[in-house]
Amino acid sequence: MADISQSILSLLNRKIFCLGDLMLDKYVLGATNRISPEGPIPILDVKKEVKMLGGVGNVARNLSTLATETHLVSLLGNDSIGKEVEKKLDKINVNKNIVKDSNRPTISKSRFISNNQQILRVDKEKVLPISKNIEKKIFEYSKKKILKADAVVISDYNKGLITKNILKNVISFSKKHKKPIVVDPKNKNFENYKGATIITPNIKELELVVRKKLSNENEIIKYGKKLILKFNFQYLLVTLGKSGMILISRKKVFKLDAETKDVFDVSGAGDTVVSFVAAGLASSLKIEEVIRIANVAAGVVVNKSGTSVAHLSEMLISTNKNDYHLSKVMKLSEALRVTKFWYGKKEKIGFTNGCFDYLHPGHIFLFEQAKKKCSKLIVAVNSDSSIKKNKGPSRPKQKINTRLQVLNSIPSIDLIIV
Repeated sequence: MADISQSILSLLNRKIFCLGDLMLDKYVLGATNRISPEGPIPILDVKKEVKMLGGVGNVARNLSTLATETHLVSLLGNDSIGKEVEKKLDKINVNKNIVKDSNRPTISKSRFISNNQQILRVDKEKVLPISKNIEKKIFEYSKKKILKADAVVISDYNKGLITKNILKNVISFSKKHKKPIVVDPKNKNFENYKGATIITPNIKELELVVRKKLSNENEIIKYGKKLILKFNFQYLLVTLGKSGMILISRKKVFKLDAETKDVFDVSGAGDTVVSFVAAGLASSLKIEEVIRIANVAAGVVVNKSGTSVAHLSEMLISTNKNDYHLSKVMKLSEALRVTKFWYGKKEKIGFTNGCFDYLHPGHIFLFEQAKKKCSKLIVAVNSDSSIKKNKGPSRPKQKINTRLQVLNSIPSIDLIIV
């Protein structure tokens, strides 16, 4: 699995432009043990409330785990929820141009969850097309951001921001400057997305477009190819939930089984797929490799609750989960024999140390910079007891075997000791 680990690491530090509907996702978590005396409805005893970025904001969150330079153009209402969304964007370091529209509220979705089961969703939104003046501002901001990016994401939740005019102009401008375009479509009129590099509907969205229940793989491929030819897409990626995903092009079909059959929550999984596809296209990876990585990322997030993201360490663990032989991990006595051999071969040996609890792009940068200074890199990782002593009883978040498995998959590391 070294090759896919290397491919995942190649996604780091790309430049992505995101255009789309921005919203706040709120999760109210609790338990229901009583029925209301005021009506035949359950009473939710609230234990916890969680707020996170939704829509294109969740795309930006996923990209932040890859240390991406994210450029965002979107729309918010001039309200308290809009301010909350902007603060959350600032925390993930997004380069943003946000247009304010006083005529509409910032979109919010509140999900009420009892014992891991969603019992109610409340949406606050005003769905209508934006004004010509706002449309012009959105495109002017977008042009500047597209020029700075390696790939373009259009996240269309069909809330009024992504008009036919904006799509036509943004896709045309992106193609003119040779930027790959990834579209996450919620509008069933695919004519609007004409010319996009790749479009990523789920199976329900595809069925709405073709106005037909697609009962098997052959039908999905048949109608997918028709849409590709009709609207000049290079690829159509259909996500199938527990059944995986199918990539369709004019000449080829590439099918992947889901990484996990135990789906906990699909909220935001489409955003994760779009994020990793965009980063992959920006890295000039082959499309099959891009889809493999996106499939791994989707498998990570559907095992979590809420609009979650796929962290780098989780991705590397997932791709190496069947590789139990930690070939780079050695006891001190063995490591000393190996380094003595390296010295005899005139190798230049480097050494670094850390906890590496939830590996992030900063760690990868450290390893890569260290490896540039030497021919063999040794990494010493703190034991669980050492971390607990230095960082407190709640650490480490990941036990030693998990951390070793992640480090073992990183190509720039040659030897690991605890």
